[in-house]
Amino acid sequence: MNKEYEDRLQVLQSYLEQENIEVAMVTSPANVFYYTGFNCEPHERFMALVVDNRSNNISLFVPALDEESASNESSVRRIIPVSDEENPFAKLKLELGEHVGNFGLEMKAVNIFDYHNLRSAYAHASYVDVQPFINTQRMKKSGSEVESVRTAIDIIEKVLAEGIKKVEVGMSELELTAELEYLMRKFGADGPSFSTIVLSGEKAALPHGTPGNRTFKKGDFLLIDFGVIKDGYCSDITRTFIIGEASDKQKEIYNIVLQSNNAGINAIKSGIPVKTFDIEARNVIDEKGYGEYFNNRVGHGLGIEVHEEPSIHENNEQIAEPGLLFTIEPGIYIPEYGGVRIEDDVYLNDEGNVEVLTSFPKELQVIGK
Repeated sequence: MNKEYEDRLQVLQSYLEQENIEVAMVTSPANVFYYTGFNCEPHERFMALVVDNRSNNISLFVPALDEESASNESSVRRIIPVSDEENPFAKLKLELGEHVGNFGLEMKAVNIFDYHNLRSAYAHASYVDVQPFINTQRMKKSGSEVESVRTAIDIIEKVLAEGIKKVEVGMSELELTAELEYLMRKFGADGPSFSTIVLSGEKAALPHGTPGNRTFKKGDFLLIDFGVIKDGYCSDITRTFIIGEASDKQKEIYNIVLQSNNAGINAIKSGIPVKTFDIEARNVIDEKGYGEYFNNRVGHGLGIEVHEEPSIHENNEQIAEPGLLFTIEPGIYIPEYGGVRIEDDVYLNDEGNVEVLTSFPKELQVIGK
């Protein structure tokens, strides 16, 4: 078994023992990957990493059509295939026996259908949420995880540098989106880490808007928020540009967001609440009179998933510690006018200092023909 995956499983098993949890069933594909190295989206089929702390047996249940991939990729060697006509909970009961006293589940990952079937199989078991522990374990990134994120960042920054050369007046948001996603594959990504956001003009005021047929005009904001997944790890970057010519107001808003982004990053160190990073970034925008136009958190954890713990918001009292990897992404969004977001990926290193992993230039760029 790969040493890193083995160590992660041992940490989980120690927690189960401490909490008197006999069996844990991990069903989130991201968490299965974290503990085994097997990365798979089973869709409607059953997939679960089952840790039986009574016998120290660890099994990976996978859809039968993924058995070969699991055998090649998983550090857990006991692979149990489940074909489409089989009842996975009957197979689970064969593996675990008739009686389980205390069952650990990820409550956010288990749907009502699976929970109902599990309760039918183990009616007298008690069920405990192990997701908060797993989230905490995943939050501190290892050196190899940081390098994987760096690789995904390197790809997306190449895509952005090449992609903005394609921008011209009259091009649509969807056309640029297609160009960017083609470049992702060209530069070696496994795919986008989330739905690519390309928004122009007044649509840049929509923090999570959807690219459409709107065509670029001279003087438009152009907000690009995207990332790639590579070997199981994600990148996430946002840069905002102006097409053709920037007005004084656009420059003013842009520079306030840039100051806010830098203030958030400069606040990052270990030993203080993570809310500090949000507050320091937010204060810049508040003091410039645009506070009402920034109404979301300043960042989120990043790794196997594009949104992980910790959540960097103004009420999160969690103390920052080495190993955290997250985004800093303040913005100003003015309805019917437009908006600016500048997003960087940052890492709190072993010395408790911040490393900015993204390196794409942040000064205002006017682009397009």
